[in-house]
Amino acid sequence: MATPKATSAKTTTSKTTVAAKKPAAPKAAATKKPVAAKKPAAAKKPAAAKKAAPKTSKIGPEEHYRMVEVAAYFMAERNGFAGSPVDYWTAAEIQITKLLSK
Repeated sequence: MATPKATSAKTTTSKTTVAAKKPAAPKAAATKKPVAAKKPAAAKKPAAAKKAAPKTSKIGPEEHYRMVEVAAYFMAERNGFAGSPVDYWTAAEIQITKLLSK
């Protein structure tokens, strides 16, 4: 009896190359719509004059209290909480009052 020969099947894969895309050509100048000429602007009052005035915003007592509270805490933290809380509070009040009065 004949022994069957093992045949190896060769598979071929076809590689297709994708053609490089060409960049789009710029449109011709003739296809653009003509731009209307701008009208000269009428003389306007400068808006910067209104913005130049500094805003004087007053803070409320709650916000002032919170600012002093936070400043006193950070002062105490820097000092290792070794001093008196009243001393930290008064120093913070002085500092915040100076900063807000400028």
